[in-house]
Parts: sequence; structure tokens; C-alpha cells
Amino acid sequence: MYTVVLDWLEERLRSGEISVGDKLPGERHLAEEFGISRASVREAIRILDAMGLVRSSTGSGPNAGAIVISDPSAALGWALRMHVATRSLPVRDLVQTRLLLETQSAHEAATAAETPERAAALGRAAELVEAMEDPDLPDERFHAADAQFHILLASLAGNMVVETIMSSLRQATIGYVQETVAGLEDWPRVRRTLQQHHREILLATQERRGEDAAAALQNHITWFFGHSAAARHEDDRHD
Repeated sequence: MYTVVLDWLEERLRSGEISVGDKLPGERHLAEEFGISRASVREAIRILDAMGLVRSSTGSGPNAGAIVISDPSAALGWALRMHVATRSLPVRDLVQTRLLLETQSAHEAATAAETPERAAALGRAAELVEAMEDPDLPDERFHAADAQFHILLASLAGNMVVETIMSSLRQATIGYVQETVAGLEDWPRVRRTLQQHHREILLATQERRGEDAAAALQNHITWFFGHSAAARHEDDRHD
């Protein structure tokens, strides 16, 4: 029965009667309007929360209840991670999808029109690259900066759908990356290589060399996952 609430919200969002930032009616109101139990309404709110469409909080006051938000990458990333964990979605296919999307967006990001937003994004990307080159930066923060760097450059292409999917794919593979890195005996060397890759990608983007940016990005992704796969295969062979 909770699907009636999902359909109702979709219709209201499409019509503009409800917008991001609005608060949904209370559980009792929705239950009475649709003739369903409050438990069904709560189930609908939980699903909407998991989908990144509402933020629900208890208590009283202006921030209590279910407020409409929009965080599509969180929901998509969560779903992809779960299916990767079940091995329904092979990591190699996610990597291939990244290659298809990210190399194209890298080319477009490098040739995008010059705007204050682009300059600010490139400045932030340069800061992330510099931070990653700090040998004392903990691995966890290195991975976080790495992910943010890629998502930031993808955003320069100006395609919100691609940016959302890119963010979700990064979230879906972060567990695999961390597990792989933990097992790499030559991680310090790998980390230095990745730093150099990031520098090459950033420089090509800054200098508006679209083909070079796409090529550097492709080399970066294929090199890391190829190296990781080889290391895992070697470990399995010894086991």
C-alpha cells in the first residue's frame, strides 16, 4: 500500500506543487488521505529516504518530519555497492562504464567555456592533487581526495546525469579499491604513480587539451585496475 504515497509524491513533484525543501504532510494526514495505515506511510518515508528524496527526522520544530531533498547519487551508489557485494555486477563492468563516461567527460571538461565556476573547480582540483602528493596524508584521506578529484573534473563537463552516475560509480567501487590497496605490497609505488597520473590529467584539462585529458584519464583507470587485478590474481595463485 505504501506505493500510493510514492506515486502521489512523484505527481506533486512533476506538477511543482511540492519542491525541494518542502516538508511532507505528517504520517496521520497521509494515512487518512490515502486510507492506509501509518505503518505503510512510515514504510514509504523509509524508502524515499533510501532513494535520497527525503530527509526524515524525529522530534518537533521546523526541521522535524520528512523534508524533500535531492541526492540521487547517494541512492544509486548504495544500490550499486549492494549489487557489487552480491557479485551480480562485476567490478570490471563498472570500470568499463567509468571508462566510457569519464573519458568523454574529460574531453568535454577540458574544452568547456571559461567561467568563474570552471576556474574555481580547477583551483580546487589543483589543491586536491597537491594534498594527495603529501606523503604523510593517510590512505583513507588519499582515497577520498582521489574520488573528489574525479567527480570535480566530471562536473566541468556540465552534464548533471553523468556527474551523478560518476559519483555513484566511485561510491560503488570504493570498497574494492580499499581492499585491493590494503593487499598491495608495492602500494607506496602505486600511490606515486597515481599522483603522477592526476598531475597529467589536471594539466591537460587546464591547458584545454581535450584528447590528451581523455587519454590520460583512460590510462589512469586502466593502469590501476589492471595492476590491481594482476596483484589479486597473484595472491589467489599463491593461496
